[in-house]
Amino acid sequence: MVYTATIRVQNGESCIVAVKRLDPGSNQGAPEFWSEVEMLSKLRYCNLVSLIGYCNDNDEMILIYELMTHGSLLDHLHKYGTNLSWIQRLKVGIGAAHGLHYLHTGTGTKHGVIHRDVKSSNILLDKDFVAKISDFGLSKIGLMNPSGTYVNTLIRGTFGYFDPEYFLTGRLTRKSDVFAFDMVLFELLSGRVALSTSLDDDQCSLARWAHDCIEKGKVDQIVDKRIERQIFSKCLKLFVQIADRCLHSESKKRPTMAEIVVSLELTLSLQVKFENHQNPQGILAFPKWMRCFFSSPGDLHSGIYSSFIYM
Repeated sequence: MVYTATIRVQNGESCIVAVKRLDPGSNQGAPEFWSEVEMLSKLRYCNLVSLIGYCNDNDEMILIYELMTHGSLLDHLHKYGTNLSWIQRLKVGIGAAHGLHYLHTGTGTKHGVIHRDVKSSNILLDKDFVAKISDFGLSKIGLMNPSGTYVNTLIRGTFGYFDPEYFLTGRLTRKSDVFAFDMVLFELLSGRVALSTSLDDDQCSLARWAHDCIEKGKVDQIVDKRIERQIFSKCLKLFVQIADRCLHSESKKRPTMAEIVVSLELTLSLQVKFENHQNPQGILAFPKWMRCFFSSPGDLHSGIYSSFIYM
């Protein structure tokens, strides 16, 4: 269970936090609890949820985090129906990508971290909608195999986000996170869940359905209807190119998180330039219903009104 609480810090001021309490009657969460404490004690980054403290008192195991006011990405895409713009979605993707890149590069640890459970419910949003990676209970840290490329481990994670290679071989790599993150990218683009048992077999897996649409040249079918009129065509092409590379069945042929960060930031830059061109600075846009404030149609194109455009 997760609660909101107010605690007092050393200077006497109060702080609102998120408190995660593990079920005292279950032993299943203990390894994940200590993994979370170990990871977040070593890692500090603007796109990772911060661990403030923890409690391990007899059967009570409690984690205290910074409060993420806007909840999870999953909530906004699939539960609340939040009207997230294309630019907002890109910024969320970029924030999460930065967080994973930080984990993979070994900053704060000697060998880097593989998250192992990247999904939209584990990407949390703060009061400014900045995305942060959370839930490090399944993460792996430490020495790789002799070749330095993978970790042999039991299969853990979430259906819909599983790297097929990891699922078949038990070899966990950074590219396993890349595949899972790609599902988040397609969720941002399509507004669909990663796995839906209510759909037909050819559409229940977002990964397979999206790849089939790309192969058939039907990229427009992937785009969420709520944002389809917002996306600049060159941005969509660039976004889909990097996302499709992440789906490659051979993990070595997938891009790194560093490459993904660069591609997403370029996509955002192109989108911002496109929107600025569509609505140049200094021009005021207003809805058509405001025409009723003008005495005649001719007034709309005379004097001060000539600087307005209609939406």
